[in-house]
Parts: sequence; C-alpha cells; structure tokens
Amino acid sequence: MNIKRFIGGMLESNGYIISSRPDHDECYIIDPGYEPKKFIKYVNDKDLSVKGIILTHHHYDHVGGAERIKKALDCPILMHRCDVDRYGKDVDVYLEDGDVLVLGDDQAKAEKLVILHTPGHTKGGISIMSAASKVCFTGDTIFNVDLGRTDLDDGSDDELVSSIINVVDKWPNEITIYPGHGDPATMKTVRKINREFLDIVGD
Repeated sequence: MNIKRFIGGMLESNGYIISSRPDHDECYIIDPGYEPKKFIKYVNDKDLSVKGIILTHHHYDHVGGAERIKKALDCPILMHRCDVDRYGKDVDVYLEDGDVLVLGDDQAKAEKLVILHTPGHTKGGISIMSAASKVCFTGDTIFNVDLGRTDLDDGSDDELVSSIINVVDKWPNEITIYPGHGDPATMKTVRKINREFLDIVGD
C-alpha cells in the first residue's frame, strides 16, 4: 500500500490517499477534511481510479472536502450508518463492523481493508485495518500519545473504553496507526507513550 498524507486546517487534521501496489492504479481517499483541490490534483497527477471516499466519522475537520471531491471525481462516499444523520449529506455506502473493502484490481495482490466499528469519539467512528500492510487508519479514536475526546454531543466515555479494550488493544505491536491528527506510530510505541491508552488497559 502506498500512503499519501495531507494535513489541513487549524486543527491540522490528517487526510489520506491510499493506493494499490505495484502500480498504484486504484485508491481510496480517507477523511478529506480540508483543501479538496490537493486530493483531486494528486489523484489526477497519479492517474488513479478512486474507489471511494471513506469517512471515519462525521466531524467537519474530517469530512469538509468530501462532497467537492465526490463531484469532481465521481466516486461514492462511505460512512458508518451511526454517523450518517449527523453528517447531513448523501452517503452512498453505509458501513458496518466487519465489512471488507478491496484495494487493487489484481485478485492475487488485492489488499483487504477491514472496517472496525470503534465508537466513543462519535457513535459511528470507525478504524480501517489492512493486515497485509500492517496499518490501521484510526480517525479520532486513538492517536500516538492520547485518545479522542468524548465530550462532544455523541461522544461516550464508556464506548471509547470498550473500543480500546475490545478492539484496539488486540492489535499486535507491528501495526502502525495512522490517526486523524498527529503522526503515525506503531502499537509498540503506543503501548509505551500513550498514557490515556495505558490508563485503560493497564501498564
């Protein structure tokens, strides 16, 4: 998997374009919160076929550019059903926990992206796992040094704790998380420096 990160806005939100190997012909766009022109230009410059725009949750700093990109590149928007109402715009594919998306048109080399429902920051928050590339795009569920906030209208401390214990803590050390803000980190590093994560799972 080839990963291109874009950082935008006052909150320095991360958006990503992930493309298939070896020739990077297909891609998904993840959380294009700001500066949609940059995503569109990258896709066009690399001559990529966009399979969809995956939104990890409904907050504006992660979805703000999605509609413009959808119109420009004629691709669907995908989001967990529990966040669709708060997003307030058309969603083409309602995601569920355990759904599998495929990246790459060569079946022998195609990469599976597994949708993991990780609520807490929002009701429909998701993470996107690729076991083959050993990466997971976590939105605002978990960052390198802390966790997503739960004090907004549909946040929940209990749901976030459950997501950390029942989902995130099961990821092996070699998985690298690509969060919605901040730099990527391996789970090995998370287990050393993320105090909020450690307070939940124990040292």
